[in-house]
Amino acid sequence: MKKVHIFGIAIIAVAIGIIVSTAGDASTYVNFTQAEELAMSGDNESIHVVGKLKKDSNGQILEMAYQPELDPNYFVFKLLDNNNREQKVVYRSPKPQDFDKSEQVVVIGRMEKEHFEAEKILLK
Repeated sequence: MKKVHIFGIAIIAVAIGIIVSTAGDASTYVNFTQAEELAMSGDNESIHVVGKLKKDSNGQILEMAYQPELDPNYFVFKLLDNNNREQKVVYRSPKPQDFDKSEQVVVIGRMEKEHFEAEKILLK
């Protein structure tokens, strides 16, 4: 076999290894009930939960707390998942820009005893 062929096979093997390793880290989309079940079973993997913000008739977000003058890295809000289960979400980073304007929110993190601990928030 030529050195070029061996080099090509090595490149392909490395590419397959990278694809397999990133596929293993992919998290799943679940609702809050499934997230709670995963947490009870001891699964600490990051999960995605899609939901809507709880808003009043004027479009104002209800049950949201962010006081940057006291703690800029503590943001709390309520999220309704696709099954209309309401859950408190705690995000230990500054409130995302344009959060108030978003229609849907994806929270990435894990379920704790009394709340969902978000590592990332994606706005839609």
